[in-house]
Amino acid sequence: MTTDDLVELRRDLHRHPEPAWREFYTTARIVDELETRDLDSLYVGREVLDEGSRAGVPDDDELDAWLDRAREAGAREDILDRLKGGYTGALAVAERGDGPTVALRVDIDALPITESESDDHAPAAGGFRSARGGYMHACGHDAHAAIGLGVLDRILESDFAGTLKVFFQPGEERIVGGEPMANSGRLDDVDYLLAVHVGLDHPSGEVVAGIDGFLAVSQFEAEFRGASAHAGARPEEGDNAMQAAATAIENLYGIPRHGDGATRVNVGVVEGGTATNIVAERVRIECEVRGETTDLMEYMDERAERVLESAAEMHGCEVERTQAGRAPSAVSDPELRDVVSRAASETEGVVSVLDADHLGGSEDATYLMRAVQEHGGEAAYVGIGTDHPGGHHTPTFDVDEASIGVGVDVVSRAILELGGRGG
Repeated sequence: MTTDDLVELRRDLHRHPEPAWREFYTTARIVDELETRDLDSLYVGREVLDEGSRAGVPDDDELDAWLDRAREAGAREDILDRLKGGYTGALAVAERGDGPTVALRVDIDALPITESESDDHAPAAGGFRSARGGYMHACGHDAHAAIGLGVLDRILESDFAGTLKVFFQPGEERIVGGEPMANSGRLDDVDYLLAVHVGLDHPSGEVVAGIDGFLAVSQFEAEFRGASAHAGARPEEGDNAMQAAATAIENLYGIPRHGDGATRVNVGVVEGGTATNIVAERVRIECEVRGETTDLMEYMDERAERVLESAAEMHGCEVERTQAGRAPSAVSDPELRDVVSRAASETEGVVSVLDADHLGGSEDATYLMRAVQEHGGEAAYVGIGTDHPGGHHTPTFDVDEASIGVGVDVVSRAILELGGRGG
């Protein structure tokens, strides 16, 4: 595909954003493209996911609704059949003789954000604003998918010696897609893994060879169940789930910080109750804890569990916790960072190269990175700078589409150098 073709693909995906485990149109569109390439293997859905590791899968009605939307948008029925049940994502494999196995991971999901309709928002002005109300690509994963295909094409056209695997991963935003891919067995033979992300507050023309500073994260829901009563006449007969939730929220934020490094906690959603004159019988909260290391996240997670149980007991309620997304921390390997740095320094359009930077957030590419490293391989998380008028996860987020070509060039050069190293 030419750079113009990649931009058109990115815009098509931008018009059809889909959240975790519902990336039906996105996966079908990618697979449709991959089937035209000279690949040795193409794995779709269940074939690249460990079923036992999946979390946060929507109910059947939700999945069916998104399948219908994908079908109406023109997704091929035979591909959709392979994705039913929320088994999204794909893996392209090209074997090109003796040499190392190099993997590239790109994510493909979107966010529950309503996109700006302002005339100065390029997707709105250009006619490729989200057609999915309440959802948009507000983090650049549409550009990531385009970069993945562009890199694949570049390597297929080259004299690369080795095996290339391109993982199109679902569910990053909910931190639910990385672990099933990492546990699928498809990474067991990988010598080098590159994961890529655009932006991250780095401008167009800047490349970060290896990002560190991933906060390990645990996301969970907690439902408090009590007993309703008349709030005026018989409040003492109720077991107030709202009080239990309120106590839990206050005490979650009161978890002591740790001397070994940074920790975080946030309650992002609270819902429940039925009326002002009824003692609330059910209240649900959605929370997350993070840590500078996996151990620190687990410290926060254990204490959060204690807080939830204590708050429920204090108010005579029961609480059920459901694990959602979860991801460890990870570190980019210095040797692989050096390869990316050299590739970036030789790429037209790159004006500055940073050896490293700290993400300051969480990413489930860390599952894939650690899986490769635990088998003796190397991994690096590469940042491709892009000017974005709105910050990540905002209604005005957009990417400088010239960054797609830069990303393809940098990653392809790095992979070609790796191919020259031998196994």
